[in-house]
Amino acid sequence: MSTTTVAVAPLTTQDAEALIEAARAAAETADVAVAVTVLDAGGHLLAFRRDDRAVLIAGETSTRKAYTALQLNAPTADLVDAVQPGGLFHTLPTALDRPLLFIAGGVPVHRGGRLIGAIGVGGGAPDQDHGFATAAVRSLA
Repeated sequence: MSTTTVAVAPLTTQDAEALIEAARAAAETADVAVAVTVLDAGGHLLAFRRDDRAVLIAGETSTRKAYTALQLNAPTADLVDAVQPGGLFHTLPTALDRPLLFIAGGVPVHRGGRLIGAIGVGGGAPDQDHGFATAAVRSLA
């Protein structure tokens, strides 16, 4: 039996900039100042932007949200209940060297069915951040 592997283009800097602009445009429409982080499949920073009016912690939260979405290949909005007492990942936030953040706003980015990176948005309410990140990923497709 032979198997064929189809190459999938990695997330590029151009893709990352497009994700940032799409997330910021969505946030601007809602009059929310945000920070946006885009990571490649290896967890390396491809792009980052923090609006002048965004709270300072938004930069850190956007990065942690992106990292969490990448590591677990799931939107952080879908993982919030899993870290509650008794949840499947209850001890996970403290089990790793690099901190994860289980607040909505991190979304994995896929191409051709493969995980190629993640985006994280911080600065708005969690549901808003999730919406901005999701809108950005949809715009890339």
